[in-house]
Amino acid sequence: MEDSIINLLEQVRIEKPLVHNITNLVVMNTTANALLALGASPVMVHSPLEVREVVDIAQALVINIGTLSEHTAEAMLVATEHANTIGRPWVLDPVGAGISAFRNDLLSNLLALKPTVIRGNASEIITLYNSNQPNTKGVDSTADSKDALRFGKLLQQHTGSIICISGNVDYILSEKHTVEVYNGHPLMTQVTGLGCSATALIGAFLAVTDGHFEAAVAGVSLLSLAGELAAKSASGPGTLQLNLYDELYRLNAERLQSSLKIKHYAH
Repeated sequence: MEDSIINLLEQVRIEKPLVHNITNLVVMNTTANALLALGASPVMVHSPLEVREVVDIAQALVINIGTLSEHTAEAMLVATEHANTIGRPWVLDPVGAGISAFRNDLLSNLLALKPTVIRGNASEIITLYNSNQPNTKGVDSTADSKDALRFGKLLQQHTGSIICISGNVDYILSEKHTVEVYNGHPLMTQVTGLGCSATALIGAFLAVTDGHFEAAVAGVSLLSLAGELAAKSASGPGTLQLNLYDELYRLNAERLQSSLKIKHYAH
């Protein structure tokens, strides 16, 4: 699996894929910088009047529902329907799943469009599968990632999507494979937008491969690794965020081989 991640990172840096993000206002700058640091090219277009054209020229689409409006909800549905029509991979980040009927209705419609990948925290994944029992505290998780594993597997069976659950241990689930990622650092929870950045990185890797599971593993594991490395020289959340961009930029085969901590299971 490490060799696959190394190859995908190299491919992103060679191809510099355009990743279309319809994302939330809080994290827009963070995710754009993370994509640039990795080697991809971000574009943030939110108008329903132009998203089809941008999906046409982008290699992947990222949908993040953190700061919803009727306008952005419409854009998300237009973009994902068009992505499906032309065969573009797309990733869904269900930020704040369960906090309102409007959000839940949008998520129901997006799930029906079969995301290529879904990445969320434990509470979001649990709520996506069972919206009658929301587990979120705003956009924060109230559950451990391991507690969401059963729901993640059920959600994977229901949608056919690759499911990524973030937490102390990150889990990536497909029909036939599970990967556990043990990189990361507790200080990462004190910086907004890092989970959203992992979602954006998944988009970058989806853009350069048909191996959707490998792309999801690469996006999740490299963000967690960059955060772990950034924490070593950080004095708090502010310097962690600054260092994280540098660590993404500095990732290479040697650093991945020496520092990645992942386990891969075939079902």
